[in-house]
Amino acid sequence: MTPTPYRALAAAAVAVALALTAPAAPRASAQPAACAANGFCEDFESQTGTTPAGRWTTAVANCSGTGTATVDTTTAHGGTKSVRVTGKAGYCNHAFAGTSLSDVPSGGDLYARFWVRHTTALPAQHVTFAALRDANDNGRDLRMGGQNKALQWNRESDDATLPAQSPAGVALSTPLPVNTWTCLEFRLDRTAGRLDTWVNGGLVTGLVVDGTPTQDVDQQWLNRGGWRPAPGDLRLGWESYGEGDDTLWYDDVAVGTSRIGC
Repeated sequence: MTPTPYRALAAAAVAVALALTAPAAPRASAQPAACAANGFCEDFESQTGTTPAGRWTTAVANCSGTGTATVDTTTAHGGTKSVRVTGKAGYCNHAFAGTSLSDVPSGGDLYARFWVRHTTALPAQHVTFAALRDANDNGRDLRMGGQNKALQWNRESDDATLPAQSPAGVALSTPLPVNTWTCLEFRLDRTAGRLDTWVNGGLVTGLVVDGTPTQDVDQQWLNRGGWRPAPGDLRLGWESYGEGDDTLWYDDVAVGTSRIGC
């Protein structure tokens, strides 16, 4: 039976709606041609030693212990090199490879993309694997990591979490898969105080600050009004506040003022 024009139109509308709501499929790793103009890209292939060099430093604040950050030639997302972080439990064992963001235009949107691979599931206790020092928050860190076995953001100055660490909030986040490369992206709207987070191209509901307080998501985060981050660096590594050894690799880092993609 030939469908009526109304049924044909309805079917077409449903198809369009599904296409618009489906999460974006992750793309193969690619460095955007424009990244040098408004940010930077790093695949670590130009590293010549075992200690990250050039724009990268392994200096850590406060204290250091047995954690390490080194250039690795055994595991890479693209090419032959990556940064390997041997993360150990306990605060003073933290280890990072970090770089300044001084060559990225200030104000407005800041986008970052990196690929990460790790060996041990995120623990129940709080850990950090990426951090940005916020000049607008007395130099305290904006931290991306995990708690209750799922991804979370944490603000060092007041220990606010995104999402809230309630069962409902944690369920709106996602674990960080082990023994596989995962593409992590985030957008910081430095003017409006917004935050978006994508995993393998899909937006994670619990890792969004949209300016409207939502219970179990960003209500706690927005309790302190006027959050306008001004990050001065990006550090990739490991910081544990209790339990949690892990080995991580980072590769194909890109930072700029427009979305980069996976």
